[in-house]
Amino acid sequence: MADKRFLDAIHDALHEEMARDPSTVILGEDVGRKGGVFGVTDGLYEAFGEARVIDTPLAESCIVGVAIGMSVNGLRPIAEIQFADFIHPAFDQILSEAARMRYRSRNGFECPMVIRTPYGGGVHGALYHSQSIEAFYAHIPGLKVVVPSTPADAKGLLKSAVRDHDPVLYLEHKKMYRSVRGDVSDGDFTVPIGPAAVRRPGRDLSIFAYGLMLHESLGAAELLAREGIEAEVVDVRTLRPLDTKTILESVARTSRALIVHEDNRFGGFGAEIAATIAEEGFRSLDAPPTRLGGPEVPAVPFSAPIEEWFMITADKIAAAARTLVAY
Repeated sequence: MADKRFLDAIHDALHEEMARDPSTVILGEDVGRKGGVFGVTDGLYEAFGEARVIDTPLAESCIVGVAIGMSVNGLRPIAEIQFADFIHPAFDQILSEAARMRYRSRNGFECPMVIRTPYGGGVHGALYHSQSIEAFYAHIPGLKVVVPSTPADAKGLLKSAVRDHDPVLYLEHKKMYRSVRGDVSDGDFTVPIGPAAVRRPGRDLSIFAYGLMLHESLGAAELLAREGIEAEVVDVRTLRPLDTKTILESVARTSRALIVHEDNRFGGFGAEIAATIAEEGFRSLDAPPTRLGGPEVPAVPFSAPIEEWFMITADKIAAAARTLVAY
């Protein structure tokens, strides 16, 4: 067991999977000699060479398209999109090719590939370096979407993603790279794609979150506990497939649900969780399923005070929880 930063856990998973399986390759912008803009792939070029750690042109559709070709020809590519904001030129490749490969070939072809990309605000990245994109891609059948919240999950879920036989979108909140630490087991281990995790038990309401918002939710739970409100905090961590069983069991214990995500509230992924609770857990509810999401502006602002206004914090979550408990 070792204390690791979120970034280091991801790096270790990449290194170990490349050492374990020679068919695993990494490709993306500046992933080679530079080691990635955040340093996640630092040292992998020197360890595995330019044939397996491949610097690409600044062309996201090309990066994903090449990875698809690699995957159907016996390799296990890990394609890095430098910022999640840049992924949209590859949308058609992801939707029409990668996610539908098994379906369109009548199970004749697999598409074992991972698309890694940093997302989210709070780092003064402004308009084109702060987006949350999960709602767009979780809508696509055939594509798994993973958002780890802890270093242990970052490593274990990435290993599972690399070994999966279908495409996985793996989202890393960039603010967590160096700010979040935690214990990571030594040796080889995986965390299964799918199950959610209860990070804090409670009786008065359930808070569902993922990524950076999981940590803000845990902070809110600490604030609420001082007031005698015990919040159960559930780390969703896999958006597709969604663990509805754990979600509904939590609501059955607490009778209230608050869903938190950084992305815009309207049409955000929280709506799927809320709808699931309303449809399948209605009899457990003492209050409406409630969403707390980003405000209705096109992107995270650059200005520090306005960015702070945009971001969801522990204080904002606690305020929403108080309202819900008092309903």
